[in-house]
Amino acid sequence: MTTRIKITANPRYQKSGTKSYLYAMRKYRFTPTKGGPYMYGMTMQQTGRQYTDKLVGGRAHLRKVMQKKSADSDQVGQVGADDVQNDAMYLAEVGIGTPAQTLSLDFDTGSADLWVWSTKMPAETLSENKNHTVFDPTKSSTYKVKEGSTWMISYGDGSSASGLVGNDNVNIGGLVVKGQAVELAENLSAQFAQGAGDGLLGLAFGNINTVKPKAVSTPVENMITQVDIPKSAQLFTAKLGSWRDSDEPDKGESFYTFGYIDQDTVKAAEEDIYYTPVDNSQGFWAFDSTSATVNGKTIARSGNTAIADTGTTLALVDDDTCQAIYDAIEGAVYDDENQGWIYPSNTPADKLPVIAFAVGDKQFVVQKEDLAFAEAKTGYVYGGIQSRGSMTIDILGDTFLKAVYAVFDVGNMRFGAVQRKELHQNLSVPS
Repeated sequence: MTTRIKITANPRYQKSGTKSYLYAMRKYRFTPTKGGPYMYGMTMQQTGRQYTDKLVGGRAHLRKVMQKKSADSDQVGQVGADDVQNDAMYLAEVGIGTPAQTLSLDFDTGSADLWVWSTKMPAETLSENKNHTVFDPTKSSTYKVKEGSTWMISYGDGSSASGLVGNDNVNIGGLVVKGQAVELAENLSAQFAQGAGDGLLGLAFGNINTVKPKAVSTPVENMITQVDIPKSAQLFTAKLGSWRDSDEPDKGESFYTFGYIDQDTVKAAEEDIYYTPVDNSQGFWAFDSTSATVNGKTIARSGNTAIADTGTTLALVDDDTCQAIYDAIEGAVYDDENQGWIYPSNTPADKLPVIAFAVGDKQFVVQKEDLAFAEAKTGYVYGGIQSRGSMTIDILGDTFLKAVYAVFDVGNMRFGAVQRKELHQNLSVPS
């Protein structure tokens, strides 16, 4: 069995460059190397004595937390839920249980948990967030509790999601993964509760799954062991389109396929898929990316690696590469207030540089229309490529992935890409 599942643009998604940057900072816990209101600091946390609910008399330890500096007073405070982009840009409908309950999930190649909103959450949270489809395990005849298993995802800003684990059938575009571990949310912090999606489906490798005491297999790993997808194609692919492409032949459609490569998309690219080996030791889709080019001028990046991450909207690279990119755009500046590189919104296409990043030994060009991510301040847009801060690897998120048709080949442990052809670049400023 193979399947194709359509993903749609989340109608409630509101683009904000700084909020998206903060989301990436939170996900990968990197420290910014450029100026701005957001940073990491240390805070003292008291755990309290055992068997009491008081935070005194126990052990104190230092914890790294995200902080925000006030522009007016230089006071440092906590990062609020509204500061971070807590929403997914794309969502896919997935059926869980028997009969299937359909939830809208964020497909994320940068994490490995399948977690969902559930009826186990506090009544107050559910009544405040009525726009969600909430999985009810009591209404599924195939649901089984996974005794003693729990899960927890926590981020550097103190936000977290946690709960219990069960097994149930998961229907992804008609392909049913039997007995898939599903992580049911019991507690969601405000940040998690704000998003439009009903949960997340991780497409990274199972070694970073958070279930305790023993990590569980991801849906893709189960598709392979249960031979739900052919042995010859133990892979999935991602094509991320955009509202900007509504005039293109494919109308900007977005989809994932499991168990096969969409040949029409490859044919339209008029090129073969290029593959490079993947290192999954850290759980990610990581590969060599040892150069970049700006207007044909090569930036050597010896020993550099990158991660393909569908769950991050921006592309994050080292500061020298960022500098070279924005030096090539007239009027571009690093803006502390927005904590990112911005450039004039009225920059015409022929004045935007041709930027490419290496996947293995081949360069792939970022579409000019994706160089502008969102409005930053009057007359300026927030760049889709930003600093990776203290991280030593690039995160090639949607800014990059929209330019290619991506193949995540688990069976051969390799990442494939083919450059997509676009007839024209739509530079209208994202609202």
